[in-house]
Amino acid sequence: MRGDDPANRRGSGASDSLPGARGVAPAAGRGLAASGAPPGLPCWGRPWVPAVAALLTLLVGLLDIGSALTPEWRVRLAELRGVLPGSVSRQAAAFTVVVGVLLVLISRGLRRRKRRALRAVVVLLAASVVLQVAKGLDYEEAMASAALLVALVVTRREFSAKGDPATRWRALGVGAVLVGASVMVGMVLLWLRASRIVGPHPLSAQLEHVLYGLVGITGPLRFVSDRFADLVTRILLTLGLVTIAATAYLALRPPQPRPSLTADDETRVRALLARHGAADSLGYFALRRDKSVIWSPTGKACVAYRVVSGVMLASGDPLGDSEAWPGAISQFLAEAADHAWTPAVIGCSEAGGTAYSRAGLSALEFGDEAVVDAADFTLQGRAMRNVRQAVGRVERAGYTHRACRMRDVDAAERARLKAQAAAWRGTETERGFSMALGRLGDLGDGDCVALMAFSDGGACGPVLRGLLHFVPWGPDGLSLDAMLRDTSADNGLNEFLIVSALRSAGELGIRRVSLNFAFLRSALERGERLGAGPVSRAWRGLLLFLSRWFQIDSLYRFNAKFQPRWQPRYVAYPSTRDLPRIALAMLEAEAFLVRPRPAFVARRRRAWPYPGRGGEVDRPESLPGP
Repeated sequence: MRGDDPANRRGSGASDSLPGARGVAPAAGRGLAASGAPPGLPCWGRPWVPAVAALLTLLVGLLDIGSALTPEWRVRLAELRGVLPGSVSRQAAAFTVVVGVLLVLISRGLRRRKRRALRAVVVLLAASVVLQVAKGLDYEEAMASAALLVALVVTRREFSAKGDPATRWRALGVGAVLVGASVMVGMVLLWLRASRIVGPHPLSAQLEHVLYGLVGITGPLRFVSDRFADLVTRILLTLGLVTIAATAYLALRPPQPRPSLTADDETRVRALLARHGAADSLGYFALRRDKSVIWSPTGKACVAYRVVSGVMLASGDPLGDSEAWPGAISQFLAEAADHAWTPAVIGCSEAGGTAYSRAGLSALEFGDEAVVDAADFTLQGRAMRNVRQAVGRVERAGYTHRACRMRDVDAAERARLKAQAAAWRGTETERGFSMALGRLGDLGDGDCVALMAFSDGGACGPVLRGLLHFVPWGPDGLSLDAMLRDTSADNGLNEFLIVSALRSAGELGIRRVSLNFAFLRSALERGERLGAGPVSRAWRGLLLFLSRWFQIDSLYRFNAKFQPRWQPRYVAYPSTRDLPRIALAMLEAEAFLVRPRPAFVARRRRAWPYPGRGGEVDRPESLPGP
């Protein structure tokens, strides 16, 4: 649905008041609620079926593995040998182990209602029925597989979710999982049949035998019978071949592109920002190139999102005409349902949270945005003493500033800014998703503002020592995108930069400036008040402990220095049980949790070196104190 033509989606009488949003008929809302789903959220007739099917598939997979690793009934083997050679039954046992391992791995896809997972499980269960009979006339296990196969075919309509975008890098993960599972199966086989091993067999020798067996090499162990030795060899070699084949297939297949902002989407988003950009300070961040957008049927509103670990994570309010928000939100939820993603929103305002709540999501306040009115800002008064002293100290050291729109910066200077920012950033991980643009000096971002601080370099001229980068917030506002400084610069440079930005507001035509985001600010504030209860104090203590890694308290106190207006921001989510998963996805999206990546991928991600706001106000050694 990303970037589809609204004309193709607009039927007769099309509107943005779709089911699950404003204007929903009461009967429709009651129908969704009666089925156990929140009003407005996608609903399935029997939402428990995927979970039960996944559990049963897992159990059948474990049963297949166990039946292949444990001894067969001698009577049944004798009957089977009258029909099939012994080599056939042993190879069938090897294939049964592989089928069991694959069932265990694919069961998670069934829980997520994936259509491809259902097809794969049906094929594997059919193979399991045949293999269970061929390896030892194991009718009980075959009946269990057949019963589950019939049940999945009957309930196949419950599994309609589309597959996730595929990349070749997923092959590495799948290969690692299969190798680990194969080694575990081999070790369990040797442990269960330890009496069949001749002589001493330390754990290291068993592990060596398993690893050699996966690539078809005879290991150091010896067994009491050729039949059992042949069984071990067949099982290990089959597991190894399947691991190699699956990894090679995933690595060589044509990858599907990951979601990204298309040129057409960017043009349409910029048009919406020109008309409605003043509504949300985070609206411009919808232009991040690693986000996708999904449109309302009329094309008057859209939702920017990225899929992170199975969570369809949107950021900020829907962009565009507020009357068209319900249509965009409905399309967002429908897309999540199509892929069995968990829909979630990070950083929406009260208006956006209300719209998402009407569509069936729940909203939870998780912090506040600091907004300063430029016309009312002053350094006078006791409350501003610390900021006034810091700014005065930097000014006496000879620092100057320059504020300009990026359209007024020539190409050579833009290149120097990017190079200097990269040098300051070093090898640290880029942070930001909901409140960071992720680039500097793009030709389309001419309305962005750079606030540069310089120190006197003597004969070399002014030296750049700090930089603030702002994105437009409508025609008369700015929203802080990134804040960087030379760590050898004088203390107080960050305060100087922000005050200089506010002082330059008049010449830039700016009335309001959005600064950093303060995570759970109200909890920190309540916990330090006189007479705060034990729960408030304990909650604040936990946040202070987490501040060692996430700078929660430092960002709050730094923002509070400028006496801002605090505007709450919310997380929207389907249900409480989804919150842990959504929290991990949020941390991953904001790069507080970073998965290991190949070196050249990591270098490519560091091409933009700026930390987003709400991440770091500076390097640890120069953070503003409490």
